[in-house]
Amino acid sequence: MKLVPSAAIAAVVLVAATACSGSVSVGSNSVSKSDLEEAVSTQLTETVGQAPDDVTCEGGLEAEVDAEQRCELEAGGDRVGLTVTATEVDDSDVSFDIVVDDEVVSE
Repeated sequence: MKLVPSAAIAAVVLVAATACSGSVSVGSNSVSKSDLEEAVSTQLTETVGQAPDDVTCEGGLEAEVDAEQRCELEAGGDRVGLTVTATEVDDSDVSFDIVVDDEVVSE
């Protein structure tokens, strides 16, 4: 696997890496994979002003502070990884930060 910079998602990487955060409500002790993917996509769209083509996470996010989940976004045919970290849990609300990797992943 090779890492290369890409202009196609530069705006997503630059803006999202500057303290992008959001929250999602959960009905159990974790945020489901599909709810997390939707929440990350929504937050990136609100922050950057452009929706990623797709967001895929490895799994759900545990509803506990400092829990992490790896995800990947796709935009313009390029892919970049990101880490979602739970920052606060208040009853059924989980707040999180998104940190986008510095490099675009190329196959």
